[in-house]
Amino acid sequence: MSSTAASIHEGPLERKPIFWFYGSASVAYGIKDNAFSYLLLIFANQVLGIPGYLASLALAIAMIWDAVSDLLLGHWSDKTSSKLGRRHPFMYAALLILPASFYALFNPVIDLDPDSAFFYVLVMALLIRTGTTLFEVPSTALLPDMEQDYDRRNKWLALRHGFGWYGGNGIHTINFFFWVGAYGVTVGTGYAIYGTVGALIIAAVILLSSLGTQSVAAELPRPADTFRFREITREVAQIFQSVRNKNFAALFFYGLTVGIAAGLGTALYLYNTTYFFGFSGAQIATTGVFVLISPLVAYWAAPHFAYGHGKKKVAIGAQVFRLVLYPIPYILLLNGFWPDLGSWLSLAIYSVFIVLEVVGGIIAGVLLDSMMADVVEDSEVVTSRRSEGLFFAARGFAAKAVSAGGIIGAGTIVSLVGLDGVTSFEQVTNEIRYDLAMLFLPVYIGLYLLALAIVSRYSIDRDGHNTNLHTLSGKETRDAVTLAGTSAEHDQPEGMA
Repeated sequence: MSSTAASIHEGPLERKPIFWFYGSASVAYGIKDNAFSYLLLIFANQVLGIPGYLASLALAIAMIWDAVSDLLLGHWSDKTSSKLGRRHPFMYAALLILPASFYALFNPVIDLDPDSAFFYVLVMALLIRTGTTLFEVPSTALLPDMEQDYDRRNKWLALRHGFGWYGGNGIHTINFFFWVGAYGVTVGTGYAIYGTVGALIIAAVILLSSLGTQSVAAELPRPADTFRFREITREVAQIFQSVRNKNFAALFFYGLTVGIAAGLGTALYLYNTTYFFGFSGAQIATTGVFVLISPLVAYWAAPHFAYGHGKKKVAIGAQVFRLVLYPIPYILLLNGFWPDLGSWLSLAIYSVFIVLEVVGGIIAGVLLDSMMADVVEDSEVVTSRRSEGLFFAARGFAAKAVSAGGIIGAGTIVSLVGLDGVTSFEQVTNEIRYDLAMLFLPVYIGLYLLALAIVSRYSIDRDGHNTNLHTLSGKETRDAVTLAGTSAEHDQPEGMA
């Protein structure tokens, strides 16, 4: 490893600029994820006039495309040999696609009618998700090369998740104070401002993070085996060889299951807060202010608890914690034990639940990503190939492929309970609230419980990771000795071999 890359391991991480450039990259993903998770369904439905089931279908198609392209791009970046490094050519390419398409989604560049709106949203969603893949997958995949320590990886990813939350939740909070919240969820003006500001921030983040990590990335080892387009069947075979790892499978199928639940919950978030609990735009934004506490708590808590109890146990515990809390406000409201709908007391109680749930969610997300980083060496022992781009892409593939199902489910629920034609809180009946909760909560919680049962089969702990590092170190030594011996034979004068 070069002196520049090796210097990362000397002293506290917080004093290393590369630590902050790596972590801050997720601001771009946080903004895009906020838009797709919370805004896009209600924007397409209530501003562009696309029916809920059709709007969710457009988002689902884009997710499926994104999920498939993630795998190929992740594997391609693993096997790219460039003076910029394995990852950066893709990261710079994202700068050409993601900001412009994000802007155009919320600021339509052509006149739309009910027929063309569906196809416009679909095309913009495809472009945005492709641009996100080009940046987020290679950027995240830098970590296993830069940091091999079992516990220090948690800190890198805690920072990255924190920036992702501050990016997404920060613009969400401002949005509901001044833009969508001020103009109303059925008015396009607020969304247009949101899209413009979001695109500018995304462009700045991609440029700064890419340049800030460039020097270290360029000095990391290049792959000996590069991607060959003319032998695509060979590349696909290598993908399948890598993903057969049993620990990867536990994380992959966890992601598949959680993807449905997350897609369902986030797509219904604004419907729930606006129509179920009766919060105004300013109140939704206030909840966002409180949630700014959560990443700070998780940044300390995730590495701290994982050091003493292990990544898997703490990740599962954090998810169980948030799942216990999640349905309580809905149950209390439906049984008459909740303050007046839309009141500030209601908001204060709701915000406490949300802050605690987000802390649990971030801790789990940090440690599950760190567990995926540990799969890289576990796989390399068998395949002799580093596949961090593929693994992190496949993690995204799992979540995106089936969160499409969650979004379709959300759009279907919106139509089934009668929210398609609802434009104000006063139009919502208690029957609609009851139907919404009864259709949503059992599926959401049940999927998460199934996912936790799946991830419990993951088996890499600190000792297992260190054993993998020791095995790979011995293999590198043997390979170096073999190479030196071969070179010596070739260097001998003719007749002396």
